Amino acid sequence: MSTPGMSPMRPPSAGLALEYPMSLGVFDQYADAQRAVDYLSDHEFPVQNCMIVGTELKQVERVTGRLTWGRVLVGGLLSGVWLGAFVGLIFAMFGTGDTLPTVISTVIFGAIFGAVWAAFGYGVSRGQRDFTSVSQVIATKYEVLVEHKLADRARELLAQRPGAGPSLTH
Repeated sequence: MSTPGMSPMRPPSAGLALEYPMSLGVFDQYADAQRAVDYLSDHEFPVQNCMIVGTELKQVERVTGRLTWGRVLVGGLLSGVWLGAFVGLIFAMFGTGDTLPTVISTVIFGAIFGAVWAAFGYGVSRGQRDFTSVSQVIATKYEVLVEHKLADRARELLAQRPGAGPSLTH
């Protein structure tokens, strides 16, 4: 419910939305879309009414190495050591006993737990993913959108820029 004279509550993503957006152009590179909006800004266009939207998304996965039992166990062991050290230091800060034995015992327990947990996870996969990788979702096109009431003015400005780039959509 809204009070007269006050705007209604918007969901958190409302700042990422435009009312009746219109396309100014589609660019192959983000830098080109950014330059178009920067050009508008340089010419005192109200750029708060613009959006750059990445479209045609694809996931890219870069294989970084082969996964073996040795790597799995060492990775799990090291993760467990860090976790054990963290927990041990917390116990040592708030405990009343000897600090060093507390930290060493939690590090050892963490290392064993980490190695066992990593081995369990790898064993369950039954070799269906014997590699490590990093992945990222990227856009292949970038579309510049603007509020409908400002679209004509934005198109006029962009048509004046040197090397106007891709043909702007109408």
